[in-house]
This record gives sequence, structure tokens and C-alpha cells, in this order.
Amino acid sequence: MSLEDDLEELESAEDFLQYFELDYDQTIVHVNRLHILQRFHDYLAQSTEEMPHDEDLKKEIYNKFLQQAYADFVESDAQTEKVFKVFKMGDEQNSFVSLDQIQL
Repeated sequence: MSLEDDLEELESAEDFLQYFELDYDQTIVHVNRLHILQRFHDYLAQSTEEMPHDEDLKKEIYNKFLQQAYADFVESDAQTEKVFKVFKMGDEQNSFVSLDQIQL
């Protein structure tokens, strides 16, 4: 199987961390699993280096990005890292809807 085939089989952050043989703290992953995977994806998307065709080299790059994504949440938290749009929105959001605005 190719690296791409292997990655398609992975479902959870734990699967990715185990596949790339990275040590991790389950309590950090439990709280931040989606953030870690999104940050990993963001690092891959932002990479300016062209992905090599060699599977071993590509796996090393993926490993480096996943390790960094995980480390981001060891040293920080989701609200600080602002991976998802909801965390990037300003604090001045007003979500109040009065009863007269609701039409039945």
C-alpha cells in the first residue's frame, strides 16, 4: 500500500499519531483531536516545499507537520491557537434573537 492509501484508512487523531509513531498524551489528544488534525492539514496546505515523490521522504514531512500540530496543543490550547473559525470571531458577537423576530 502507498502512503496515501494508508492515510485514507486512518480515522482519528490517535490513528495518525500511532501511524507516524509519535508519543502523545491521551488527555491532550482527547480535548484537542479535531484541532490537531485541522492544524496538521493546515501545515500541509501551507507548505511551500513541493512534496517529494519518494514515499519515505513524504512520510518524514508528514511526520514533522503532525508532530508540530500536536506540540502546538501541548504548549497552548484551542482558544489561543484559533484553528477553527468560531475561535477567530471577535468577542463582540451578538447572538440574541428576541421573540418578536421569530416568525411561526
